[in-house]
Amino acid sequence: MNSDSNEQYLIEKEPYYKEVHDEISLYEAAYAARLPMMVKGPTGCGKSRFIEYMAWRLKRPLISVACNEDMTASDLVGRFLLDKDGTKWQDGPLTTAARMGAICYLDEIVEARQDTTVVIHPLTDHRRTLPLDKKGELIHAHPDFQLVISFNPGYQSSMKDLKQSTKQRFGALDFSYPERTIEVEIVAHESGVSEDMAEKLVSIAERSRNLKGHGLDEGLSTRMLIYAGALMQKGVAPIAACSMALVRPITDDPDMRDALDAAVGTFF
Repeated sequence: MNSDSNEQYLIEKEPYYKEVHDEISLYEAAYAARLPMMVKGPTGCGKSRFIEYMAWRLKRPLISVACNEDMTASDLVGRFLLDKDGTKWQDGPLTTAARMGAICYLDEIVEARQDTTVVIHPLTDHRRTLPLDKKGELIHAHPDFQLVISFNPGYQSSMKDLKQSTKQRFGALDFSYPERTIEVEIVAHESGVSEDMAEKLVSIAERSRNLKGHGLDEGLSTRMLIYAGALMQKGVAPIAACSMALVRPITDDPDMRDALDAAVGTFF
């Protein structure tokens, strides 16, 4: 794998990330041991940004895959493709990462079919290998390779959960929404709004999170607050920005919308 192909996966500019607990030092220790990692937490709480930041900090290429229910093992590993000269093998993102020594990040792993996720098993134990059955090749992962997966435990069900045979191959870090002062700082920094405005947005989010399980599957995420702040920075009135970025996306239930609109009206 040549260095030019590595370069495209390197993160050149430091991503903004605000540490909440001791997750940075814990992840660094996990990477030093080449321990496969699982990051767990609600949507929009900073899991993907954290992995981007750690890839930048560790100066490693990062190959990210957004998992979905139609994704096959071939989408991860690779397949033969037809071209004018016949057939040629095309590595998938997991194979590419294993060859070059990148961090491979499988986002929302539970969205993928279980018969797809089993292909990661040989890479996540002492073997650190990836069999390419269709090609008749066995890849030994680069010494710098690490596999990271993420998922939202709030969406777990009997149909969408990881097998124990998969879970027990990973170390895990729990993520949640940051404590109030840190979340205010993040929203203000990322959206450009004032700290006072960010505090109001976080207050609205806190009220919505209290409704989780009482009409809402999830509360308002930090990401959504940043979107609302970004709209305000573009001249959109606060109530309209909150309606567009916070209330309307999260629910279609009229009563829940009224409750969230009332929360917005309390602060704006």
